[in-house]
Amino acid sequence: MLRSVLIANRGEIACRIIRTARSLGIRTIAVFSDSDASAPHVRLADDTVHIGPSPAAESYLCADKIIEAAKTTGADAIHPGYGFLSENADFAERVTDSGLIWIGPPPSAIRDMGLKDAAKALMSKADVPTTPGYLGEDQSLKALKSEAQAIGYPVLIKAVAGGGGKGMRKVDDAGDFKDALSSCKREARAAFGDDRVLLEKWIKNPRHIEVQIFGDQHGTIVHLFERDCTLQRRHQKVIEEAPAPGMDPVTRDVVCGAAVRAAQAVDYVGAGTVEFIADGSGPLDPDKIYFMEMNTRLQVEHPVTEMITGVDLVEWQFRIASGEAIPRAQSDISINGWAMEARLYAENPATGFLPSTGTLETFSVPEDKIRVDAGVEAGGSVSPFYDPMIAKLITHGATRDAARIQLADACGQVATHPVANNAGFLAKLLREQAFIDAAITTGFIGDHLDRLTKRPTASAAALGAATRRLHDILGTGDLNAAAAVWRSLPGFRLSADPHLQSDVSIDGEIHSVTLENTPTHSAQVFPNEKGVLLVEQGWAYDVRQPVHTRTGNDPAGSGTITSPMPGRIVAVFVKDGETVQEGQKLVTVEAMKMEHALEAPFDGTVTEVAATIDGQIAEGAILLKLDPLDES
Repeated sequence: MLRSVLIANRGEIACRIIRTARSLGIRTIAVFSDSDASAPHVRLADDTVHIGPSPAAESYLCADKIIEAAKTTGADAIHPGYGFLSENADFAERVTDSGLIWIGPPPSAIRDMGLKDAAKALMSKADVPTTPGYLGEDQSLKALKSEAQAIGYPVLIKAVAGGGGKGMRKVDDAGDFKDALSSCKREARAAFGDDRVLLEKWIKNPRHIEVQIFGDQHGTIVHLFERDCTLQRRHQKVIEEAPAPGMDPVTRDVVCGAAVRAAQAVDYVGAGTVEFIADGSGPLDPDKIYFMEMNTRLQVEHPVTEMITGVDLVEWQFRIASGEAIPRAQSDISINGWAMEARLYAENPATGFLPSTGTLETFSVPEDKIRVDAGVEAGGSVSPFYDPMIAKLITHGATRDAARIQLADACGQVATHPVANNAGFLAKLLREQAFIDAAITTGFIGDHLDRLTKRPTASAAALGAATRRLHDILGTGDLNAAAAVWRSLPGFRLSADPHLQSDVSIDGEIHSVTLENTPTHSAQVFPNEKGVLLVEQGWAYDVRQPVHTRTGNDPAGSGTITSPMPGRIVAVFVKDGETVQEGQKLVTVEAMKMEHALEAPFDGTVTEVAATIDGQIAEGAILLKLDPLDES
């Protein structure tokens, strides 16, 4: 068994790897950037090495620094986690050339599966069904557009070196192809340093099904059954479960068998995932399930496989890297119950899922009831430099519905402040009838986005509980507020009857709330520095003492376009003096590896352009200004 391992990653996956390593008696070394100096994975590790500034390109993506850190600390091996350098064949090769053990597949397998076009060609030879499309070398707009026309719209543009939904766009008609291709190539170049793309026929009513496989150094390859990751937003997985609903034994054997053949074709070693797209128009059909790609690493959603099989996949990674055989034969691996995972992100569904950053003054999840794999803690920070996922919530039950209900309830109890989160959105998804019936496709969230992201009105009982708690805090002098201030509020009397009315500010708007004596068990109230945070079914409401002020002019129509998040300018589409139409793209901002386009709020004339390509900007920074067109 390995004696020590350096973890070339951060956040929840670094913490996850450390837990298993510690149980096996393996010494752990964490690397960290400036912004991660006090992160949980740094505190949990036995040894630590600072590797540079906060941007990943200057720290977590610096192969030289990571290898030097491993040598300096006497590490036996490097575990890359997922993301960053985990699927970088050159890095894996350098690790082994340095005399270190690479906890992952051979560099040759990473290369074979890393480029989607080459991987699809290889899979066809291995009798693994692939999606119809274009894998050619000609990357010109003319050639790609012609191939898309031949395939038939809608088509999917995918970065050859892509992953995680980056560099991927669905195109519905020829008129949108050029813009979608440019965006894909730009995003792929920024994320992977390679802007080549392939084209695939868009599968209508698609479901995303993947198979966990494992190979050892002795030529044995097994599968640990399938996962369903159909609920996605912008090609990013949101809810994952295992096994896949509606998967009959015959179809399971076909899909899992194809995954094993895929791994055998590249002499695979370690943990990997073979991803398939299935036609979800009807029951799962083995003749309508196609290979998409292989992820040559541990997946974010690996916990659901662990829950149904009783296998610690990270432990298997350590054992196989140490030269041991796979601990179980295929016949000894079975499915027990059902597991589900929800990805908790620091983002605001109400603002188009814009990432939210800052200090987590409040961070509460029901860890006593479910498995929580988190990379942050109360008092820690969510950085703008990395992916906004802050935790994974995982449940296990005897049935799918048992796991689903437990996960929905858990999401409903999540609270973060002042950083926003998507817990209410997750809880709503898990209670959707279509999800309960497993009648969803990868486009389900996008098709119902307005309804799914609309925050419900808090119940009267919950608002009453929050207002009573706010009164208690103000009455004791906490938050530097005197009881006299509360007593002076309009409509409030301390000689309270069961239906006393009190004015409070809820998310900046003043409401009159009835202080009923009816208890509520569906809501939680968390005091903070300005009032209380009310959480009901995962949705957050900011409840404060009201401040009655005159209303100023509404700046919404001022024509000043500001950045909704910190990030980098990747495209500026207009210039001074140009006339624009409402909805026209003005600027594209890249934040947390994704692009966000800002559009004109009305017809107008550009009077100032402050945005410059590649410029780093802060949240609220002025990007450009518009004057409305003179309609006279």
